[in-house]
Amino acid sequence: MNVTPAPAPPTAPATPTATGPVRFLREAARTPHTTGAVAASSPWLAARLAAPLAAEMRRSDRPAAVLEAGAGTGPVTRALAGLLRPADHLDVVEINPRFVEALNGALRTDAALAAAADRIRILPGSITEVPLDRRYDAVVSGLPFTNFAPDEVRTVLDRYLSVLRPGGHLTYFAYLGTAPARALVAGRSEAARHRAVAGVLAEYGKRYGQGRSTVWRNLPPAYVHHLRAP
Repeated sequence: MNVTPAPAPPTAPATPTATGPVRFLREAARTPHTTGAVAASSPWLAARLAAPLAAEMRRSDRPAAVLEAGAGTGPVTRALAGLLRPADHLDVVEINPRFVEALNGALRTDAALAAAADRIRILPGSITEVPLDRRYDAVVSGLPFTNFAPDEVRTVLDRYLSVLRPGGHLTYFAYLGTAPARALVAGRSEAARHRAVAGVLAEYGKRYGQGRSTVWRNLPPAYVHHLRAP
């Protein structure tokens, strides 16, 4: 079988997204529950999240479908868009209407996204509610699980696994040091919620996990977790 080479994920910073850091910081202050960070993902974190897709595409010439949830201002979207081949598709789910507006604009004005705009769909809404009409080879999550209730985390992970093809990849990230920091400043109920969320993530990691890696060149540094659907 002839395999069409997939571009390697970027190893150095790309041009910042057209949506910009100021917009992200504004939305982080306005919607901390769903934004969950003070800065957008770095190009290094975006590349690490996209790496399993790049590896999968190098192994097969079958058209790939990719789902990104929680795109924010689009740094991971750009990394994924750079990997798309002519027959591939990327669906991007984002709940924040201002980020949705910015992403739709970036499909016209951002060079990396505009080059693949005919293969990208921006789907506004919650990942647990947005209708999805295809199965995916890879799911990349930018959702801030540590801000959610344990049942919400379980619901989201189950949705991801339900739309993955057998053997499909799921990557998500978590910031280093959040548990000790919350233990110092959070109340008893908040600390208990955080421990329960960590327990849910550990449960799914035990069942489906393929390991994790650390990205230091991010604000703050992050772990990237890799899971695979059975």
